This record gives sequence, structure tokens and C-alpha cells, in this order.
Amino acid sequence: MGQRTWADTLGRAGRLAARHKLAVAIAGLCVAASLAGIAWAGLGSSAAAADPAARSFSLPVLGHSGKRISLGDYAGQPLIVNFFASWCTPCQQETPLLSKFYRTEHGRVAIVGLDENDVIGSATSFTRKEGVGYPVGFDPEVIAASAYGVAGLPQTFFLNAKHRIVDRIFGAVTLADINRGIALATAG
Repeated sequence: MGQRTWADTLGRAGRLAARHKLAVAIAGLCVAASLAGIAWAGLGSSAAAADPAARSFSLPVLGHSGKRISLGDYAGQPLIVNFFASWCTPCQQETPLLSKFYRTEHGRVAIVGLDENDVIGSATSFTRKEGVGYPVGFDPEVIAASAYGVAGLPQTFFLNAKHRIVDRIFGAVTLADINRGIALATAG
């Protein structure tokens, strides 16, 4: 191996730096593309951004043998659809708020609870204990949740009178969430 000159060393260092910059640039583009894909997918699943039609459902009513509840029962009405389960800790925190809201404000908008992936005894005890007065559909097979793209509980959807999804809350709702969702559902 011969002697290297400063020019050779600087040239080699420049080539390594260029390769390194290219690798960093490619990695940066991959990260940016991944983040853009995640953001795009998030917008695609965001009900408020896409304003998709709500999926129809028909489920047995919890605690009322032989009765069913369906989206069609609320034709022409704004509707809050809350997916929950008795075993879900955030659901246990939000259900008293939804129950109280329903008792005081249910004339403004209807609420339907959809109990997902639960045991009928636990679901019935939970809704009685929390004073749930709004209708609850029992969905142990998670059919409705799957149709709505619910991957975790709780999730709440706000539908306008045409049953277009105008807002979606991931996690336990707050009173501010409810008021904002109702404003969107009843606008125009």
C-alpha cells in the first residue's frame, strides 16, 4: 500500500461523507414517508375528517330478552354511539358521566351504548350499578365494533341526523367532548 496524500485522504473522506449523507437522507425520507402514511391513515380513520356514513347494526338489547336495537331505530335523529365494556377501566370512568348526561339532556340527542366483548351478567350488573338509562346493545362477538373500526375501548361516535359520523372520541369522553360532538351532530 502506497503513501496517501492529503488530497487522497480528503477525497476519501468526502466520498464517505457523501455516502453517509445519502444514507441519512434515505433514512430521513423513509421516516418522513412512514409518518406521512401514519398521519394519512389516521385521517382516513378519523370520522370527523372523512364524514363517513355510520355502519348499520342490529343487536339484542341488554336486559330485554327478545328486543333488538338498531341504527335504523334512530332514523333522522342525531345519535351518540358509545362502545364500552364492563371490564374496561376508562369505560367505568366515563359511563357515570354519560348516564348523568342522558338523564338531564337526553331530549337533545339520543345515546346508544354498545357493550362489546363482555359477559352478559357483568354487563347487566355494570349498567344497573351505573344507572344507565339509555338503550344498550349487547355485542359479545364484537361485530358492531369491528364494523366501526373500533380497536380499543371506549370509543364514542357522534352521528348527525343523516347518520354521518361527525366526530369520534378515542378513550373516555369528557363533558367538553360530548358538548362539542353534539354541536357538530346538530349543526346545519
